[in-house]
Amino acid sequence: MTMSTDQNVTLSFTVNRKALLDRLSNVMRAISNQVTIPILTGIQIKVTERGVTLTGSDSNITIESFIPNEIDGEWLVTVEREGAIVIDARFFNEIIRKLPTDDVTIRVENNVKTIIRSGRSEFELIGSNAEEYPILPQLEDETQFELPAPLLKSMIQETGFAVSQQETRPVLTGVHWHIQQDQLYCVATDSHRLARRIAEVPNVSTPFNVVIPGKSLDELNKILSDKDDEISVTLTDQQVMFKTDYVTFYSRLLEGSYPDTSSLIPERGETIIRVKGKSLLQAIDRASLLAREQRNNIVHFETSNETITITSNSPEIGRVEEIVEAETLEGEGLSISFSAKYMMDALKAIDSEEIDILFTGAMRPFILTAAESDAVLQLILPVRTY
Repeated sequence: MTMSTDQNVTLSFTVNRKALLDRLSNVMRAISNQVTIPILTGIQIKVTERGVTLTGSDSNITIESFIPNEIDGEWLVTVEREGAIVIDARFFNEIIRKLPTDDVTIRVENNVKTIIRSGRSEFELIGSNAEEYPILPQLEDETQFELPAPLLKSMIQETGFAVSQQETRPVLTGVHWHIQQDQLYCVATDSHRLARRIAEVPNVSTPFNVVIPGKSLDELNKILSDKDDEISVTLTDQQVMFKTDYVTFYSRLLEGSYPDTSSLIPERGETIIRVKGKSLLQAIDRASLLAREQRNNIVHFETSNETITITSNSPEIGRVEEIVEAETLEGEGLSISFSAKYMMDALKAIDSEEIDILFTGAMRPFILTAAESDAVLQLILPVRTY
């Protein structure tokens, strides 16, 4: 094996394979074959004296992940020569996953010839000039605040599922974030249901009103750690950036005005039920076994005294009936039908043993909240069955 002279080497470093794989798993979430700019099918590798930065993008989201030379005294990277290269993401990812040892040396010769060595394995890929890779946005004149990672994850999980999956109204495929009196409101709706989460964000002086794509938040949620780290959030008119110690996540914002949904949320109801959330979820799940055969997955919900009866009928298959005891039941008796899937999604999003359900009529939207707090609110439109 002949070694090239140092004059031909434009990048060279050795990296811990496990650390590289960990950062690669983040960056690969931004890689898509459905891109209009061919170089975006690759990962940009940029090496400085501080460590290695990996970047992936599909134009809508960009993920940048950093591997420092060491963390807590543990060696991760040795830099022999600083530089940058773009390598085909799919092949690079598969190669790194299958290398035999924990030490990986990556060396670029003559700007594009990329040699990957580990143990007695050697691969050679033809890369692309990193100068052709799109420059990351510089976020200026921004609004900036911090959120604990577990809170940000829960906000995404409690709202993101309710975004529209239809592109007919693109703005509804995102989650609406806006500030009102030191409170961050996150709202998602697909016109049939609505999910809202309110969180305290003190000391945010600049009001903002943005719509973040649901797909972007879903990918961000998969990257965020469960550890109690602070996530820096930076907003501009067109971009949002989430930054942790080693990962920076950029997303384009959706254009258009989000509809005012506040008027949909009833303040008081004719019937208010408090119920064990887990019991109701399990009952609706069982009732939906027959309802799944129907196009709309509808179940029927009826109250009498402090008892809830949940039924589902399928003419071809049969009928199911579930009885759930309410903890408390105030107001008039009620008979209403709704999507079992929407109700189960809403119940799963509320992390509370007891759930309050507020009804305003058989054909009016109803809301679900935790018994002790309305920080998480779910709204569902009923379904006419006659």
